[in-house]
Amino acid sequence: MRIIAGDWRGRKLIAPKGDTTRPTADRTRETLFNMLNSRLGAFNDLAVADLFAGSGALGLEALSRGAGSCLFVEDDRDALKALKTNVAALDTSRRATVQAGSVMSLGPAKVPHDLILLDPPYYTGAGVVALDRMTRLGWIGPATWIALETAFNEDVECKGLKTETDRKVGKAKLTLLRLS
Repeated sequence: MRIIAGDWRGRKLIAPKGDTTRPTADRTRETLFNMLNSRLGAFNDLAVADLFAGSGALGLEALSRGAGSCLFVEDDRDALKALKTNVAALDTSRRATVQAGSVMSLGPAKVPHDLILLDPPYYTGAGVVALDRMTRLGWIGPATWIALETAFNEDVECKGLKTETDRKVGKAKLTLLRLS
């Protein structure tokens, strides 16, 4: 696993030990960021949330491309260890906040985030449940872009959100959503 583009292009990331976490493949991450880049234009100074963060590859990719900050939320102990190691290796602790715990325990947001990245376990519906909660708690505003990775054959329907586009990449499906 490596950073695809930006300041840390080519830097290697470590993945959590074991098989409880499924890191997003480089090709899938590259496709996702191409989809986002064509809509956002640039990542400069964006406030990003990487939920179900695992190794942090998605949020770290956004930081490498110029995002101003990233909140990483993860509850698996091995994944948290890998995430903290990756943040330290890239020396980005001043722009990265790592929160141990469930995405479902997040409280109300002070302001909406610009970009929310979700890579929940496949076939659990956890991403849709999290997005419903986050919409109600003010994490998602009119300018927010949401990227949700699911298994290629999972349906994504989120109350209050509309699908802007989706793309199948191998075993994954990438869905970009906005407020409806």
